[in-house]
Amino acid sequence: MTINGHALNLDAGAFAALARARLRPDPPDFGNVISRLRGDHENQLQPVPIPDERSAVPAAVLIGVVPRAEGPTVLLTQRASSLRSHSAQVAFPGGRVDAIDGSPVVTALRESEEEIGLPRERVRMLGFLDAYLTGTGYRIVPVVALIEPPFALTINPHEVDEAFEAPLSFLLDPANHKREGREWQGQFRTYYAMPYEGRYIWGATAGMIRNLYERLAG
Repeated sequence: MTINGHALNLDAGAFAALARARLRPDPPDFGNVISRLRGDHENQLQPVPIPDERSAVPAAVLIGVVPRAEGPTVLLTQRASSLRSHSAQVAFPGGRVDAIDGSPVVTALRESEEEIGLPRERVRMLGFLDAYLTGTGYRIVPVVALIEPPFALTINPHEVDEAFEAPLSFLLDPANHKREGREWQGQFRTYYAMPYEGRYIWGATAGMIRNLYERLAG
């Protein structure tokens, strides 16, 4: 394992141990004074006001790490190209919090089952990242977990075109964390991007991966 701006090359056991030690043990509360509210407002060329998290739509995603013989991977999806918003983008399984969910964990597991048929009994919780605010008005709680193989997925074509795995070592290497930008709503906005084998991982998904790296690197 290397830190201080270098890659974190971890096997699944080392990742799980480090995650339990350095991630939040409980979901971040609204207005938590010791939490660093992350999001699209960070690292912009021009100052951007931090959105009001209480007016944002609550959501949760599952950052699931899969132990594989060749090295741990992260489970990602490509959203359906027919969706009205964020179509065809790379994302973590997840979505809006339902009133009956009761916790971000339930939301992340429920949405993962609905989108890709991930069996919740294969998921082992490790911890939480700080909440992530998006420019599109969502407050996302990232739920970090191990996904124990074997498992079979059933893709919901109304929500997801496909699911795939990317190496954890690639995603936790800051050399792969590119800063890019584009015009959005009349302003030039920058964001992280992590192109991987023809897939463009960017925006909130890449931002949460960067936050995971920063948490683990200490």
